[in-house]
Amino acid sequence: MRSLVPVSLLAALAALVAAPPATTTGQDKKNDVKEPSAFDPPKVTKPSEEALSQIKEKTEHLRKVVAGLAGKVPDDVVIEIAVFLKAAEQVVRLGEWYGPDSGKGVLAALDEGLARAKQLDGVRPAWRDAPGKWVVRAYRSEIDGSVQPYAVLLPRAYGKDPKRKWRLDIVLHGRDPALTEARFLATHAGAAPEELGYVQLDVYGRGNNAYRWAGETDVFEARDAFTRAAPDTIDRNRIVLRGFSMGGAGTWHIGLHHPSEFCVIGPGAGFTATHGYVGNLPKELPPHQEKCLRIYDAVDYAENAFGVPVVAYSGENDPQKRATDNIERALKSFKEPVRFTALVAPGVGHQMPKEWRDRAEGEYKKYAEPGRTTDPARVRFVTYTPQYATCNWVTVRALDETYTRAVIDAEYTNKTFVVKTSNVRRFDLKDHPGAFVVSEVTIDGTKVRCLRTADQTAFEKRGGTWGAVRLADALSTRFSPDKRGGLQGPIDDAFRSSFRVVRAAREGYSPAVDTYAAAAVDQFSAVWDRHFRGALPFAATVKDVPRYPRCNVVLFGDPRSNTVLGQVIDKIPVTWTPDRLVMNGVEYDARTHVPVFIYPNPLDNASYVVVNSGHTFKEADLKGTNALLYPRLGDWAVIKLAPGDKDPTAGEVVAAGIFDENWQFTKKK
Repeated sequence: MRSLVPVSLLAALAALVAAPPATTTGQDKKNDVKEPSAFDPPKVTKPSEEALSQIKEKTEHLRKVVAGLAGKVPDDVVIEIAVFLKAAEQVVRLGEWYGPDSGKGVLAALDEGLARAKQLDGVRPAWRDAPGKWVVRAYRSEIDGSVQPYAVLLPRAYGKDPKRKWRLDIVLHGRDPALTEARFLATHAGAAPEELGYVQLDVYGRGNNAYRWAGETDVFEARDAFTRAAPDTIDRNRIVLRGFSMGGAGTWHIGLHHPSEFCVIGPGAGFTATHGYVGNLPKELPPHQEKCLRIYDAVDYAENAFGVPVVAYSGENDPQKRATDNIERALKSFKEPVRFTALVAPGVGHQMPKEWRDRAEGEYKKYAEPGRTTDPARVRFVTYTPQYATCNWVTVRALDETYTRAVIDAEYTNKTFVVKTSNVRRFDLKDHPGAFVVSEVTIDGTKVRCLRTADQTAFEKRGGTWGAVRLADALSTRFSPDKRGGLQGPIDDAFRSSFRVVRAAREGYSPAVDTYAAAAVDQFSAVWDRHFRGALPFAATVKDVPRYPRCNVVLFGDPRSNTVLGQVIDKIPVTWTPDRLVMNGVEYDARTHVPVFIYPNPLDNASYVVVNSGHTFKEADLKGTNALLYPRLGDWAVIKLAPGDKDPTAGEVVAAGIFDENWQFTKKK
């Protein structure tokens, strides 16, 4: 049922968040004169020399302590001490002295790290045993090997009944221009309320990125790190996802991308569409950018509310009420039943008063107490990319056309599966009792015999006809790569999972390209450090790249300057010699143009190779509204170099686009 709680028929007009003016390059310029912005961090207030001396001394002490524990204590324990060291080092290195008490915060972090080292009971982390209190935890990210914090608030009764499994609330924070690891650690201390009846996990999300890209991965890595350490205490069928403002935006997109992961989602405010939220944005972006909006615009996934209850909150006078309005509008013509509650606080702006937090909690309980259904008879799922592919026992592995709406509607009835699809090329059924016993499945009106194997029940459409295949065969495309889950692009997708960077090691075809490649690595490293809170992971050669679970290789330079690129270029549909660069059938001067692209790695075809690019949005976008963090270059681009004194990577994007489903340039019509 669609349950609405309208308090007012009128909502304030949504304020438009200004976007930087478009440029001929399709990338954002850095203005020489910077206007003040609501997103700017507070004024930097550097501590006294005495405080800086104390910070230096304690940092060196804690660094030695952490180094001494390595190899003697399990890594998952060491990093929960090292996270305090990282918090201090980040502030000092990046000059993030936000506010007059920032020095005290750094010293407090160092003191806590040293105190934890003393609390070690052999190898047992005694600080984790803290019912009724906040506990700062950490994990090591598979993306870049960095240590990332999260915080857990445990109920007072936690641990008293060893058989009890607790509800888990994952909470996404709002935007905080002053947010650092040190600030995050400092704000997660104190006691739990007496009445707290669930475990609360607050995600750091690698800062302020609206839980996109690595920030999205952080949500699941933090969840998994906690549940892995306490496997018998959390009920995986009673996980709530909620957040307000930027946390609301993250809740909208993560909840609707992954509906079967949660028993209910509680987005507060936020944004659900790029157009209409970002001011000054052209009515229509270049085609490759417009398509990529389908990745994170939650409104396009609104119908996935069929698979997860939604309790949305807005202040009546909050411009961000538009986030909920967008979803409701998208669901108006949707005839299927959804469990959607819209709470609107009359006369309230961009805040969520306690009264409304309590009302929202009352709604969450309706779904959290019984928990989610693990084996629903029917699954209906909408996606635009095989990156977002799984809902309960259905996984969409590949589409007919990526970034075009795809729907799968599967029902288990009369001891068989009936599946209806639109724009789906490959899918499988798993984790359902019927998946291994049915002998026949009806797909789009046609009966298809199942394969009797121990593998999952997988199906693939070839030449317009559905057939059953072993999943291993369906995914084995080593000699003919296709777009599929985890290998669908765009360039930015490579940085949401494990990756390693390989620099150019010698002179290349062109001094201009050499200069670009070196500067691009440095820019990527600086942006990753400040805005994604990790050190850029480097590898000297491809042999140094780990093979788990899939590790993308990011190459800078050209086939001469980067030996790894030289190994793979002949297996990629790009011609690149000292004089000629040919992409999409167009020839460019290789001395003054540089290609940027993503492609399945020919060396293993289970990961990406990325050439000459980090994230394709710029630092100006990371400093502005989070809605600007959408891909700018699609799968490939050609940049005509025009370096300047301030930016040696400057240039004009003369071509860009999306590869087809077979990772080839789209044929011109």
